[in-house]
Amino acid sequence: MTRIVVDFDRCEGHGLCEQTAPEVFRLDDEGELHLTSDEVVPEHESAVAAAVRVCPVAALKVQP
Repeated sequence: MTRIVVDFDRCEGHGLCEQTAPEVFRLDDEGELHLTSDEVVPEHESAVAAAVRVCPVAALKVQP
């Protein structure tokens, strides 16, 4: 199973990750990113990979 690593210092709360993979990424009312889980289940792998690609500040990574 792969894990999501978020650089919270880099994250600016653009919300593109939430739009791309809402089942994994959530922004709160202040624009702070929260993960529903830091482990990526197989059915969400492609959405998470897409969210990593669209992050404009490269705050997301996926690690095995």
